[in-house]
Amino acid sequence: MASATFANLNSLSSQWIGQPSSFSSRAGSSIRLATRRASVPIRASYTDQLIQTAKSIASPGRGILAIDESNATCGKRLASIGLDNTETNRQAYRQLLLTTPGLGEYISGAILFEETLYQSTTDGKKFVDCLREERIVPGIKVDKGLVPLPGSNNESWCQGLDGLASRSAEYYKQGARFAKWRTVVSIPSGPSALAVKEAAWGLARYAAISQDNGLVPIVEPEILLDGDHPIERTLEVAEKVWAEVFFYLAENNVVFEGILLKPSMVTPGAEHKEKASPETIAKYTLTMLKRRVPPAVPGIMFLSGGQSEVEATLNLNAMNQSPNPWHVSFSYARALQNTVLKTWQGRPENVEAAQKALLVRAKANSLAQLGRYSAEGESEEAKKGMFVKGYTY
Repeated sequence: MASATFANLNSLSSQWIGQPSSFSSRAGSSIRLATRRASVPIRASYTDQLIQTAKSIASPGRGILAIDESNATCGKRLASIGLDNTETNRQAYRQLLLTTPGLGEYISGAILFEETLYQSTTDGKKFVDCLREERIVPGIKVDKGLVPLPGSNNESWCQGLDGLASRSAEYYKQGARFAKWRTVVSIPSGPSALAVKEAAWGLARYAAISQDNGLVPIVEPEILLDGDHPIERTLEVAEKVWAEVFFYLAENNVVFEGILLKPSMVTPGAEHKEKASPETIAKYTLTMLKRRVPPAVPGIMFLSGGQSEVEATLNLNAMNQSPNPWHVSFSYARALQNTVLKTWQGRPENVEAAQKALLVRAKANSLAQLGRYSAEGESEEAKKGMFVKGYTY
């Protein structure tokens, strides 16, 4: 909340989603403001490159592999197969993923944790070079995680803006060309207007800073699956959140053609008594996107958010049964890696089999991006849900 414009909105912080919003009253002024600024050169040195990078990532039949888990979270994954959380083990697992032959046929970008961006294979080849050879754009997680938001209903805000410009410049030098910043919104906690505005403002500042330093920002306000609410409630909150996000993106002069979005799918809460079909999830999700996301945005790269591998793929496939204004694809972590990790088990002799498992999941989601996926023949393991209440990265 670093600007006077944002600070003046604090009086609304006690509102809850579902109450009257001031957003509609700002819409006219936002349009006039954008019109006045239209002639101002914005990020002239990087704009063309940002747009080209975003288009490259949002290319037909391809999506993003997210392997940007923090060291602590990666440690939990390794512990699930009996491995210690050491840099050597983290490097070995990420080498398995990033050196998979043919991965670039289905994957256009890979989000890395800072440690991984600077690592190399055991043969001394930089991971960023491994990715480039497969036509995969290297990306970097830049946020510093979630902390409690004072004055909220036990909600969080995402830290990491301090020093972000200098860090982003260094990441660019190392080969990164896009960035990711994840913040969250909790429906059981309200969400409060304060939490929504803080999430939107932080994402907008991060996006502007990233573009200033040559990185395409992935904009990710994750609406958590936690809760027993119906799908209609998720839609209501998602529309509010994305309205705020795009208002502040415009306020910060972010180039829409040079960003990517990483939204949650619009689903019922994980503890809701009725599950929604892929067709229903697609209907609600696309309704929300069409109401909130300008067609200038090149790509929508969904997060899986604890869905099973098959669920995430089926839902994506349902959203691609007819043309969309944007590239509708995936940016999955667990929904691409779960079977891979269990196949590997930390054993060198299982690397090839694990890489084949990664290609199976990547190809399935590639087909889903094209609207051609069938779940026939999927394993029972791939159908197991991965939702964890209160999950953190």
